[in-house]
Amino acid sequence: MNALYSLLFVFLLVLIPLFGVDAAHLRTFFGICIPVTAFIIFLIGFIYKVINWGRSDVPFRIPTTGGQFLSYDPKMFKQNKYDCPQTGAQTFVRMVLEVFAFRSLFRNTAASLHETKDGHVVAYKSSKWLWLFAILFHYSFFIVALRHLRLFLEPIPFFLKGMEFVDGLLQIGTPTMYLTDVCLIAGVVLLLGRRLIDPKINYISYASDYFPLVLILAVALSGIYMRYYAKVDVIAIKDLTMGLVTFNYHVPETIGVSFFIHVFLVSILMAYFPFSKLMHMPGIFLSPTRNLPNDTRAKHHVNPWNDPNIKAHAYADYEKEFGVPMAEAGLPLDNPENGKAPEEEA
Repeated sequence: MNALYSLLFVFLLVLIPLFGVDAAHLRTFFGICIPVTAFIIFLIGFIYKVINWGRSDVPFRIPTTGGQFLSYDPKMFKQNKYDCPQTGAQTFVRMVLEVFAFRSLFRNTAASLHETKDGHVVAYKSSKWLWLFAILFHYSFFIVALRHLRLFLEPIPFFLKGMEFVDGLLQIGTPTMYLTDVCLIAGVVLLLGRRLIDPKINYISYASDYFPLVLILAVALSGIYMRYYAKVDVIAIKDLTMGLVTFNYHVPETIGVSFFIHVFLVSILMAYFPFSKLMHMPGIFLSPTRNLPNDTRAKHHVNPWNDPNIKAHAYADYEKEFGVPMAEAGLPLDNPENGKAPEEEA
């Protein structure tokens, strides 16, 4: 039902510019007022969220780890530098791999229940499908967004021309079909289908999970329809977009209604972005579970919220105090000398 509500709501959004432009002739409203307002909401909301996250206190080191910590004897236990980083450089590499390659998602596993003669057994196996869908969707969306910069820049930068050439390298159809258009549609459909088909994901999915996917799908489909079927006046659209950049507002009469539908859906997406789960894009850079090194045993971090009358008990002090019983219990020690009894030291 959440998916159906999202689909119905997006359908109603399509009807707004359809009747507003064709019946009410509000071309300036949908061509200038709505996009400019949506961009302002996006910009202010984006900046507010980032500043608010940046000002949030992080009293503890809470990095999410998935590998071996740097042990006392590196030869015995090799450290996983990028799943359990201890230095700033290792954390930087981890962030780069996370942002550009979705490394944690690449390690995704799927759980399944198997019936055996001894009862039910839970089995885990590597599952790369979600990582593939995410890579396909995010990179295609990013390239499509970059490609639209040609409408706001004059002259068009050389890198945009080169990117468009590579994107349309197969030279299919007229106008040329872009590979990222196909990949974007495929990525959104696969991510949406995963939420609908997988019972576990479907159970925990809300309307806020379906709506952005359906809206992005509508944006992509309306853009494809406008480019390949409606054949809108590109020169007139460039005239309008350049007017938005130079504050010389003008809506040419030759622009068809399909353009206003596409722009209205993009405007809704922009205005919705800062207040939705889509804000995980800048959020990854401000996440203490990712951007902090896991050095709590190598360096003592004082919690600024601690009561000044309470003395902190660092791990090194803890090991000195309880080193002997820890050694007797077979627990590893950072400093083996702490595990010796006083008579042994004498």
